[in-house]
Amino acid sequence: MLRFLLSASLLASLGACERRSDDQPVVVGVIPDRDRREGGVRVVVRAALAQGLVRFDAAGQVEPALAERWSMVDDGRSYIFRLADATWSDGTAVTAAQVVMSLRRAVRAGAAHRLTPFLRSIDEIVAMTPQVIEIRLKRPNTELLTLLAQPELAVSRGSRGSGPLRPVAGPGTRLRPPVDTDGDAAPSLPSDEVQVQGERAALAVARFARRRSDLVLGGTIADWPLVAAARIAPVEVRIDPAGGLFGFAFASRSGFLATPQGRAAIAMALQSAAIPGAIDASWNDAVAILPARLDSAAGPALPPWHGLSRDRQRTLAREQVTAWTAPLVVRVALPAGPGGTLLWGRIVAALGSVGVGAERVASDAPADLRLVDRVAPYDSARWYLATACRPCSNDTATLIEDARDAADLPERARRLAVADVALARDVAFVPLARPWRWSLVARRLDGFQTNPRAVHPLNHLRADPR
Repeated sequence: MLRFLLSASLLASLGACERRSDDQPVVVGVIPDRDRREGGVRVVVRAALAQGLVRFDAAGQVEPALAERWSMVDDGRSYIFRLADATWSDGTAVTAAQVVMSLRRAVRAGAAHRLTPFLRSIDEIVAMTPQVIEIRLKRPNTELLTLLAQPELAVSRGSRGSGPLRPVAGPGTRLRPPVDTDGDAAPSLPSDEVQVQGERAALAVARFARRRSDLVLGGTIADWPLVAAARIAPVEVRIDPAGGLFGFAFASRSGFLATPQGRAAIAMALQSAAIPGAIDASWNDAVAILPARLDSAAGPALPPWHGLSRDRQRTLAREQVTAWTAPLVVRVALPAGPGGTLLWGRIVAALGSVGVGAERVASDAPADLRLVDRVAPYDSARWYLATACRPCSNDTATLIEDARDAADLPERARRLAVADVALARDVAFVPLARPWRWSLVARRLDGFQTNPRAVHPLNHLRADPR
């Protein structure tokens, strides 16, 4: 605690410097991403140096990349892409065969990244002509473009990419747009260059507060208190309306947590405490796993206690705990950082209000409750259900898998709705809110936009860099 207070005091003293001038390179600090095997900075840089058939724009929407246009045929069972003229970073032409080879590697069953479980509908990737690629699917998938825009599916050839930015020789990670070999474009300026560095959240916030950087990416609830401590101008703090899951999975199903009734008691204690709003007034509660209907045949399934007052929820939870004759203590896995500590205080109070003790453990330690804080890579009910089933009952897990294997979209929607109801009744997950994702953005980065994907491509930071 003393170390945090000292850090907060230091951060608060750094806010009076002048902001960096507009003719300098854009300096970016990236906070590590705890949910990916690769660190956050590697993902951000990869998205700049390499690109897939499509990629994300500043608003988190799909835009053309290697493919200049595409079409979906056979009710979502086939996608056909026509490639634009593109070159690798060494100047050689990108070919359809090279793109196919790279994509096949990325989607194969053994690929170790977060999207692998959601790419199993891909049957074949083939080059139809030197400029046309087809992706054939075993089952319809109307969200394939959003998946293909993710950095994990960026196309590369060895260490070479074809992305919107290219590496610049010299110390550190420095990027700039490709040089125009035809000589028609205006000469490049220092402000065209982007310098990227991965760093701890406290250091990234301190550098921004001292005007030594222009952008901080990758902020989560784990480090959110640092922003207030640094007294960053409100106009420079951006919160993404990120879709995804923020809540607790029941990692243990023994003892008191062996039954849906026991798990429901813990869930009611946590949800009735309105924890997100207590941390930030603009952070809204979530009571259902699905944020909206999405591709399900029905609206989000609500928990059995929905509609009861918060006092009544706590009363019911306390009755369940009292009926359990042994002392009840649950292990809660949380991330490190001041935000994790802030969250922990709220959780202890919420559980204590119904007679449950709590022990904080590391995020990767054995636990009874484990925080899940993930942004959805695409808008499908299946992602939400599969991510919240960590674990869930065998019957519920089977229903989620059955939805994946549906032969057509109407049947898939029906199966997703059934699985959503089953997961809510199983009380496998306690939704609290949607993920809290923040960035610090200098006002000169007028192209930056918050978006539901919480993605911020380095080539879209400025509306007009000249």
